Amino acid sequence: MADLVLGLASSHSPQLSTPAEGWAGRGERDKGHLELIGTDGITSNFEDLLARCDASRIAKEITQEKFEQRHQQNQKAISHLSKKLHDAKLDVLVMVGDDQQEYLLDDNMPAFCVYWGDQVKVAGHEAGPSTGGQHLIGYHTEDQYAPTDSSFGRHIIEQLMESEFDVGRSSHLDPRKGGRAKGGIGHAFGYVYNRLMTGDTIPTIPIMLNTYYPPNQPTPKRCHNLGQALQEAIASWPKDIRVGILASGGLSHFVVDEELDQAALAGMQAKSVEQLIALPREKINSGSSEIRNWIVVAGATEQLDMTVVDYVPCYRSPAGTGCAMGFATWE
Repeated sequence: MADLVLGLASSHSPQLSTPAEGWAGRGERDKGHLELIGTDGITSNFEDLLARCDASRIAKEITQEKFEQRHQQNQKAISHLSKKLHDAKLDVLVMVGDDQQEYLLDDNMPAFCVYWGDQVKVAGHEAGPSTGGQHLIGYHTEDQYAPTDSSFGRHIIEQLMESEFDVGRSSHLDPRKGGRAKGGIGHAFGYVYNRLMTGDTIPTIPIMLNTYYPPNQPTPKRCHNLGQALQEAIASWPKDIRVGILASGGLSHFVVDEELDQAALAGMQAKSVEQLIALPREKINSGSSEIRNWIVVAGATEQLDMTVVDYVPCYRSPAGTGCAMGFATWE
C-alpha cells in the first residue's frame, strides 16, 4: 500500500526568485494591472486601490531594507522545503497547482485535470520585461524533460472517478498549443522542478486546478473533498511506495491581504472545513485563488499535522500590491 508521508506547500511567485533590488520594479509594473482585489474585496485599478489603502502603514513595508530582509526569509524557507523534499526519499510526488492559460486554454478548461503521461516538458526561463531583463534565480534557461508516473496517475484518475470526481485527464503536452508554457507544463509546476527539486528529479503526478477562471472554479469545500479523495486513491495503490503531495501557489496576491491569509492558514492548521468554507469568496480570486491548491493538500493530509514554516508578506508598491509568501509542511 502506498504511504502518504509528507505534505508541502509553497508560494511560487516570480518575486521569490527576483533579487530584492528588483522588487520595486515589479511594483511599478503593477500600475498597469486593471483588476486588483483590495483587502476590502473591491476590484479596481491601481490608482483607485492606492486611494483606499493605508499609505502610512504600507510605506514602512516597501523600504529596500524590508525587501532584502524578506527576500532572505523566502530563500531560507525554500531551502527548508527543498531539504524536507529531499530527505523524505519519496518515490512519487503528487503536485497540485493552477494553470494560467499556459497549457489549459479556453477551448477546454476543466475544473480539475490529472496529467498521466510518461514525462513533462518544463520550459526554460527567458529574460524579459517581467524580470527586468534578468533570468530568475535558480531557473534553468533550457527546456527540461522530467519523468512522471503514468500508471499511478491512471490509478488516481480511476479512483477519483469512483469517488464521483469527473476529472479531466491529459496524457501528453501538445507543442502546437498557444499557451505561455510553450507546449510545456505551467509555471506552478516549473517552480517545483527549478527551486525545490535540488537533487534527483522525483517522478510526479501533476494535478491542475482551474483556480483563476470563472465560471467553473471549484469551491473551497470541493477542493477539500478532492484532497480527501486523493488521500484515499493514494492509499489504495497496491505498491509499497512513499508518496508526497505538494501545493504550489498563493498566498494572497496581487494585493497582499494578511487577514485573508491568516484565516486560511488557521483553518488548515485546525483541520476545520467550516473555517475554510467561510473564506470570503470574493477575495479568493485572481492570484489569491491559489489558496485553493493549499486546501486540496490540507484535505489530503488530515492524518498529518501542519506546520507553517514561514509567512512573509512581500509588499512592493505604495498601494499594497505584492505577494504574501507562504511555506508549510504536513508531517
